[in-house]
Formats: sequence, C-alpha cells, structure tokens
Amino acid sequence: MSETTRRKGALFALLLTVFIDMVGFGIIIPFMPFWAEHFDATPDVVTMLFATYSGVAFFFSFFWGWVSDRWGRKPVLLLSLMGSVVSFLWLGFADALWVLFVARALGGMFGANITVAQAYIADVTAPEDRAGGMGLMGAAFGLGFVIGPAIGGLLAGPDAVNPDFRTPFLVASAVSFVGVLTGLIFLREPDRLRPPEISRSVGERFRSFALILAHPGVAWPVMVLVTMGFAMAGLEATLALWTERVHGWGPREIGYFFGFIGVMLVLVQGGIVGRAVRRFGEARVAQFGAFAMMVGIGMIPWCFNLPLVLVSGALIAIGHGLGGPSLNGLVSRNAPGDIQGAVLGASQSAQSLCRVFGPITAGALFAAFGHNMPYYVGGVILAIAGFAALRLTQPANPAKS
Repeated sequence: MSETTRRKGALFALLLTVFIDMVGFGIIIPFMPFWAEHFDATPDVVTMLFATYSGVAFFFSFFWGWVSDRWGRKPVLLLSLMGSVVSFLWLGFADALWVLFVARALGGMFGANITVAQAYIADVTAPEDRAGGMGLMGAAFGLGFVIGPAIGGLLAGPDAVNPDFRTPFLVASAVSFVGVLTGLIFLREPDRLRPPEISRSVGERFRSFALILAHPGVAWPVMVLVTMGFAMAGLEATLALWTERVHGWGPREIGYFFGFIGVMLVLVQGGIVGRAVRRFGEARVAQFGAFAMMVGIGMIPWCFNLPLVLVSGALIAIGHGLGGPSLNGLVSRNAPGDIQGAVLGASQSAQSLCRVFGPITAGALFAAFGHNMPYYVGGVILAIAGFAALRLTQPANPAKS
C-alpha cells in the first residue's frame, strides 16, 4: 500500500469518526433547554449549561493537545469519545439540575477534541493538501450537526408538552459508542507526530492576543468574527426558549429547525462561499454576511409565524456561512508569516470564549428584560459588526480558491 493511499485511508477514518461523534452531539442540542426547564431552571441558568460546556472545553483543549503530542492522537481521540458516551448517558438519567451541570462539564472536558483532530489531519496530509483536509473536517462537523438535531427531533415524539427526554440521550450515547468502535477499528496512529508549532498553554494563547491588536489587517476581521460568534452563541442557547414561549414549540420542532439551519449552512459553505470569494473577495463577502446575520437575528422578535421564522433562520445561516470562512481567510492571509500560527491560535481562542460569554449574556437579558431582548441586543451588536466589516481591506492578491 502506497503512502498516499495510507494517508487517505487515515483521513477518511478520522472524518468518519468525527462525523459519528457530531451526530451524537447534535442529537441532544434540541433537548438541553427543555431538560433543564424540567428541573425548574430559569433562562439564565439554562444558558449557563451551554457556557459550562464551552468554558470547560476551552481550557481542556490545551491540555488534550499537549497530551496528544506526547501520547499520540488516537488514544486521546478515543478517550474523548468515551467521555462523550458517559456524559450523554449521565444526562439521560439525571434526576437533579446539578447533575446536568456536572455531566455537561464532563462532556466539555472530554469533548475538547477539535485541536487533536486538527493535529491529526496535519500529521496525515501533505502541506499542500492540509487546507483541503481541514475543509473536509469542517464538512464532517457540519453534516453531523445537520443529521443530529433532526434525529433528536424524531426521537422526541410529537408531544411538545411531555416529550421523550431519555431516549435521545441514550441514543446519543450509543451513537458516540459507535464512534469509539469506528475509531478503534479504523483509525490508525500517524507514523509521524507533527511537532508542536505554537504553545497550547492558556497563558501563551492569551498573550498572543496582543499580536492581533498590533496588526489592523488582522484585528478588524477578528473583531467581526468575535462579534458574530458572540451573537450566534447567544442565539443557539436561547432560541429554543423563545420558540417555546412564542410558538409553543417543543424539542421536536426546534430539532427540525436546527436541522434546517444546518442544511442551509452546508449549502452555503459547500457551494456558494468559494464562488462568492473568487468573484467579490473575502472582504465584501464578509460584509454581506455580517449584515445578513444582523437582519436575521434582529427580526426574530417580529417572527409571528412559521414562514418568518424560516426566513430569519435562512438569513442567519447565510450570514454565518458566508462570514465565518471569509473572515478566517482574511485573518490567515493578512497575518505575517512568522506569527501566523500564533495569530490563528489566538483568533480561535477568542471565538471559543464567545461560546462562553455569549450564552451567559443572552440568558441574563432573557431573564431580566424578556424573551425578545437578546435579539434586540444581538441585532445592535451585529450592526456594529457590519459597520466594522466596512473597514475590512482585501489583500493585494485576491484569493483564487
């Protein structure tokens, strides 16, 4: 077997494992807010569940990256998947609110595997194929997130008042265990571990934020990325609560809706964003994405019927799908070559922190000022991001791919 064939086989095994893992993760998305409310959690407490997972995952991503450099990628990925199995199972049998928090913290501890998966791809792909490998991993994540919520919606059953909570968590645990078996059988340890390019310590990542501020061509796209990520994280944490109060939706309906957004994201990122960037450049595409997302989130308080909800969801997906890749492209292309790794790492860390503070802020607004306030504030924040995006400049050599 040639080295090229072995590398492709290793990459396929990783993508399959990641896809299965994301299906399991996506299954529980529609249920967490309702399951927390079952234990009398208020909206701000519900969103703290989202922040707990993301915060723990943020800090443990550095640890698992360090461990995988020394122990190997495969053992860490399998351990991470097994942690998800236990976390989902624990969630399904939870009998108190504090159990949900502990189980989600455990899930965040073992779910911080993106860094390891990216390192694995770097190990098994040639430098010229690395970007394509990262793109395929993004597609695997996206496709898993499309299928997962839809399965979760089906498992919830038709009763919005008394849905079946336990079955989706048990199925998510089983799906993650299939991911463990898939990785155990098909995933191989790379022949050569990638030497660490940048420090994965928390302190080093925070210090590298100064590198972003020192380069305006990087600082402006990162600012827009952070703002969009902040608003998106708040939306994901509160939308189920909003649709429950306004439209009487339960887990099934919100699962289908998240599946709809996921399909839109896959279509935009898989077939539109590349062509748009080649024609208009990353800067203009990012500007359009920021304003589309602003309209999508800002109109939520006026979505009095299903067609309007779908229009809002489509605009959010289009804006996020166009803005994210374009802005990340600008960060990569504008960062000086000698500090590109540190800048990209700091940018990813900033976006990860949005998934901690976005839900906390949205939940506090929801609880204190009513169910529409997170989207009024989100629309204003995204308007600021849109005007900041007007400061984006296209590099002198426009992207060709």
